[in-house]
Amino acid sequence: MARITFATSRMRMQQPLAAKAALSLLMMSLLATVAVAAKPELPKTPEAIRQFVATNCYDCHQGDASEGGLDFEQLSFDLQDHAVQDRWVRIFDRVEAEEMPPTDYGEADESEKEKFLAATRLHLQRQQVSQHETRGRVQARRLTRTQVERSLQDLLGIDIPLTDFLPEETRSHRYTTVADGQSMSHFQLDAHLKTVDLALDEALRRALSAEDVYEKDFDAQGVARTNPKRRCREPEMREGKAVIWSSGLIYYGRIPATTARADGWYHFDVSVSGLKPPKTGGVWSTVRTGLCVSTAPLLQEVTTFEAMPEPKTISFDAWLPKGHMLEIRPGDATLKKGRFSGGQVGVGEGEPQDLPGIAFDRITMKRIHQNGDDDHVRQLLFGDLPVAPHKDKKKPYQVITKTPREDAARLMLAFANRAFRRPVAADEIAPYVEGVQAAIDSGDDFVATMRMGYRALLCSPRFLYFSEIPGSLDDHAVATRLSYLLTGSTPDEQLRQLADAGKLQDKKVLQAEAARLLEGEHGRRFVHDFAAEWLDLDQINFTTPDRKLYRGFDTIVQQSMLNETETFLETMLAENQSVAQLIDADYTYLDSRLARYYQIDGVEGDELRQVKLEPNSHRGGLITQGAVLKVTANGSNTSPVLRGVWMLERILGETVPPPPTNVPAVEPDIRGATTIREQLAKHRSHGECSSCHAKIDPPGFALENFDPSGQWRDNYITMAGAKKKKGPVIDAGYQMADGREFKDLQEFQSLTISKPRKLAACFAEQLLIYGTGAPITFVDREAVEAIVDESASDDYGMRSIVQAVVASPVFLSK
Repeated sequence: MARITFATSRMRMQQPLAAKAALSLLMMSLLATVAVAAKPELPKTPEAIRQFVATNCYDCHQGDASEGGLDFEQLSFDLQDHAVQDRWVRIFDRVEAEEMPPTDYGEADESEKEKFLAATRLHLQRQQVSQHETRGRVQARRLTRTQVERSLQDLLGIDIPLTDFLPEETRSHRYTTVADGQSMSHFQLDAHLKTVDLALDEALRRALSAEDVYEKDFDAQGVARTNPKRRCREPEMREGKAVIWSSGLIYYGRIPATTARADGWYHFDVSVSGLKPPKTGGVWSTVRTGLCVSTAPLLQEVTTFEAMPEPKTISFDAWLPKGHMLEIRPGDATLKKGRFSGGQVGVGEGEPQDLPGIAFDRITMKRIHQNGDDDHVRQLLFGDLPVAPHKDKKKPYQVITKTPREDAARLMLAFANRAFRRPVAADEIAPYVEGVQAAIDSGDDFVATMRMGYRALLCSPRFLYFSEIPGSLDDHAVATRLSYLLTGSTPDEQLRQLADAGKLQDKKVLQAEAARLLEGEHGRRFVHDFAAEWLDLDQINFTTPDRKLYRGFDTIVQQSMLNETETFLETMLAENQSVAQLIDADYTYLDSRLARYYQIDGVEGDELRQVKLEPNSHRGGLITQGAVLKVTANGSNTSPVLRGVWMLERILGETVPPPPTNVPAVEPDIRGATTIREQLAKHRSHGECSSCHAKIDPPGFALENFDPSGQWRDNYITMAGAKKKKGPVIDAGYQMADGREFKDLQEFQSLTISKPRKLAACFAEQLLIYGTGAPITFVDREAVEAIVDESASDDYGMRSIVQAVVASPVFLSK
């Protein structure tokens, strides 16, 4: 620097004044050079790493012709760059798994390899620990739309659905809870504000009005159409019962008597029987809700049931917006369907067609609340302040307060403690309280000012975002993280009290709370929420199997499939069964419709029951259940690649990098000219594809005997014009990445469950990603191994893994 400055000074003295502009440009150039030279050099690759790479990798990964786009001459060791860091993690994994250098290249020197792995591990861990200490594992994380809904419901005691008013969530690392995939825009803030307004309006409506009692009891005549001479789509009277026949007419089976006079949850008891049932059992039927008119074609699924000749009562709860009604009808796609002209059905037109049907004796309808009564809402909003009817009966109830300023401050503080999920000092919310008190002083209504204050608190970042700082979580942050993992909502009173007492740092207390939150309805909710994203079950409606190819599939089968998987997981969790059951189990949960679809005999009734599986059933384990098989197909055909990637990432614990951009995707040949096995053999001839497909293809081919609708097949099906035709025989055999061979699904299952530790690690990782809001990093791997070690004595039981996860340092730190 001194030398450059001195030279520049001499040049300046020697130049005539006219040349000052040129000198100025030169000075700028020199200073720029100095600035570049002054930049810190990029970290040098450690010697142990450099030596291993030079000896074992340069032949294939050097220069413009580098395989897979990996050029070690150009690859930096600047681990602060996340892309570089991820690249070195992948390199470490491939060397550790003995995938690199390739076996045909020759074995690497074991000593050099160990030094390489040790050095790479050390530097990656140091870098990530430093990052976590500074910023934490997870960045600013907000509540998802489901968590906002449940939090508002629990804070206000309401039960109205709210997610439809909030934007759809994007997913990162498969989960909506992961922070780096979440965004916040003006549109989202506006939607949140409107949702808060809806929630507060509902809470105040219930707190400041009389109980909304609504009960109706309809006999068969009350269920049936009011004008027997009019052709329509309502039930007809037949032998003293209201009847609906099997038909493809939309809305046939609508029941105007059940039309809701106001938005709300309603409980129904429906006495129903089956008419002319098929030989396969009863008349499987659906219950749906909607406006049931042509201008509003969408219907919401509620439940399914099997109507038998003997009358029975089915009970269910349904959310009905004002003006919506029930539609109850035979829904089994395999039933004979009637033909009716003009899109309407006249009395007596179905009987001669010898159709199955359902007959109603009675329907009772009652307005209910699912999250506490109106007194509970009043207590949450106004504490111990009396709420009484107004003298003017046309006005809402009034809140009686003699000290409105003091009561407002007290209520706001109590509400903030719950909304912000931690103790709040009075000065923290002073601006909110001052605004409310100013409104009171100016003569505004007490209820209106409290609504304004609650609205402000619920739009605060301290409600919408998790309050966490880098390092170990405090007790209230632990309570929050545990509650949102297992219930999807804000901590309840018991969790808050334990956090206030500082007891959640005690592992036994923490795990006891986890066990409590997994009991009963909370446990079912956790399974439903987690499986929806972990297994993609919330995507089951994304495709519909081709009706020409898969005629037995219908919404009843699909709902039974979802029930099967969720009940199976609930049992695994409750009984602490090994995660190996995900791959193979000797039981599942079936009703008569799903059993018939799976071609399993001896199952009767519409209630799920545990069924022991015989070896020839082709079923066993989560991976053979219809819901999983459907979400891993596209409705028309299957792909071993799609199912293989899904299996690796969700169950087997392998990360699959994106395919090279210069390699075309594999598209199934729906003409049947070539098998998918032949296409993939050609695909793997690309050197950059072979290493990944060695892992992807085995689980994909193991499941190839299952079609897109979840049924077993021995041959591919092709179309010859409008007719189905048997295609090539399916070969489900393959070779595992480690060289072990299997000839069919059963042998694949046996090979896979022989290594349950990997299955346990994958399940633990999925829970940690979902529960903490951040992907598993390189430095987290030791914690995952510790979780697996802790569950090993219980044969890697699912409940033991959950308990170990919530007590792990990764879960208990930001």
